Amino acid sequence: MIFLLIGVPVLAGIIAFFIRPGWMPRFLLLAVAVTHAGLTAGVWMVEPAPVLDGWLLLDAPGQLFLSITSLLFLMVSIYAVGYLAREDWGSRQDFKEGLLFTNARESVFVCCLLLFLGTMTLVTVSQHFGLLWVAVEATTLVSAPLIYFHRHVRSLEATWKYIMICSVGIALALLGNFFLAVAATFKGQEHIPLLVKNLMDNAPALHAPWLKSAFIFMLVGYGTKMGLAPLHTWLPDAHSESPSLVSALLSGALLNCAFLAVLRIYQVCAAAGMDSYGRSLLVGFGLFSMLIAAAFIVRQIDFKRMLAYSSVEHMGILSLGVGLGAGGVYGAMLHAVNHSLTKAMLFLAAGNIIAVYKSKSTREISGVFSVLPMTGVLWVGGFLAITGSPPFGLFVSELLILKAALDQGRWGVAMAYLALLSVIFIGMAAIFCRMAQGRSSGPPATGLTPRGLKTTLFNEPLLSVLPPLALGALTLVLGLYIPEGLHRVLELAAAAVEGF
Repeated sequence: MIFLLIGVPVLAGIIAFFIRPGWMPRFLLLAVAVTHAGLTAGVWMVEPAPVLDGWLLLDAPGQLFLSITSLLFLMVSIYAVGYLAREDWGSRQDFKEGLLFTNARESVFVCCLLLFLGTMTLVTVSQHFGLLWVAVEATTLVSAPLIYFHRHVRSLEATWKYIMICSVGIALALLGNFFLAVAATFKGQEHIPLLVKNLMDNAPALHAPWLKSAFIFMLVGYGTKMGLAPLHTWLPDAHSESPSLVSALLSGALLNCAFLAVLRIYQVCAAAGMDSYGRSLLVGFGLFSMLIAAAFIVRQIDFKRMLAYSSVEHMGILSLGVGLGAGGVYGAMLHAVNHSLTKAMLFLAAGNIIAVYKSKSTREISGVFSVLPMTGVLWVGGFLAITGSPPFGLFVSELLILKAALDQGRWGVAMAYLALLSVIFIGMAAIFCRMAQGRSSGPPATGLTPRGLKTTLFNEPLLSVLPPLALGALTLVLGLYIPEGLHRVLELAAAAVEGF
């Protein structure tokens, strides 16, 4: 099962590179997405056996993030069928969201999307720290061409920033791996394999100073890929300049992979009795990330960059939740689910807006409700969801993290947390409301409809509306009811992170 989860998208990606563009790569993309989602659903019913002597194993945290990745990829693939079918949205401009591509570009695009799914899946099942490092680096390499897809100056700059900054981060994480290996052999004991389970079982034998150093370097290294401030500088450019469906995967799935890598080393530290050391660093990075996000969201004029800085904020909330421990870890696991669903919905809705208005500037967009009625509803609903308004799922997860801080008597952390959430809410409200309301500044929405895909909902193509609508419905449901199966996995994931 694990080999199929990794192998199917990788093999399909290689095939996509060589087939003719048109309906075939789109069909292949959708078929693999459905197959991967089906395999992922299967692991909820039958636990897959570990392979390669435990190097590949799906535990509760991995299962949670694998499920998020697979679901988002399915929604994005459905959206991509319509997205790739749009033949001409106007002339090539800096902010053009359309796909005026040569034949090779579509094949490369689908190829990289499928390889991206394969490498992210590998991250979720990797139990060896060396293999985990390889998998995280592989996600960088296969996703870089996706960021450069529009091939203009800004996308080229964003791609190089993404590669260079993340490569520096991953180099620091590699150094953390070296320190972890030293910690496992420093006292002259028998070599301990760098598997999560082995290291946790032998945690008291690890050399504490080297283990602390390993945690710092891995937190900084993988935190760079995760988007924790001040290591986040690649993220706004990459999310802003990517096609919107790629931005949805980067924010909703890729950042989770880096977060999982941080959780792996935290698991070892917690088992070694150094959880308080790790928590203090996570709380610090979390609050600082929220502070930086708040500063850049206020008065932001590029709404895709605003969504990118919102991702920085929510990565900070995840870090804060784990750093608080106890109920905060469960809240962080639930928050990862809710953030991924909501942020992917917003980026897909943003793609619909850009397709019609041909701009990412908040100063040039108004009247979305009148031009794109369904997208306007999704846009405002997504704003309420992403800012933690009831009854959406993010309200529940943010409330759980706040409760964890209050239960521990950490009033300063709780006050800072609430203050930053309030500033971000005000900053985003000004942008979302100005875009959604007012007199229309864009052309009729018929320009969004691709040739051959004429079925519409409120004058918008179904394939452009249904995926974000489904994601929005899910995050709404999670604000009202958490299914028993998901609750169980969230509890198991939280317990695994805390070393229980």
